[in-house]
Amino acid sequence: MKKVNIYVTLRESVLDPQGSAVMGSLHKMGYAEVKDVRIGKYLELVISDEVQDIDAHVNEMCQKLLTNTVIEDYRFEIEEAVSQ
Repeated sequence: MKKVNIYVTLRESVLDPQGSAVMGSLHKMGYAEVKDVRIGKYLELVISDEVQDIDAHVNEMCQKLLTNTVIEDYRFEIEEAVSQ
């Protein structure tokens, strides 16, 4: 089994109002050193070893469903799943 960690963020050219709100709150709390905040999402998938080309498979899932490729970028890491 493989564990896939997918990180999705808004593209740099897209405004991030949620990130701006968080940054404003951090500044009000005294954390003026924070210069930018971007909010994203994190997904974890566990995929069986039967998949031959896992990179292509994950890219296809991201392109078709998991991300909005018009406004979001993504990257992913593949690791061995820890069995319990």
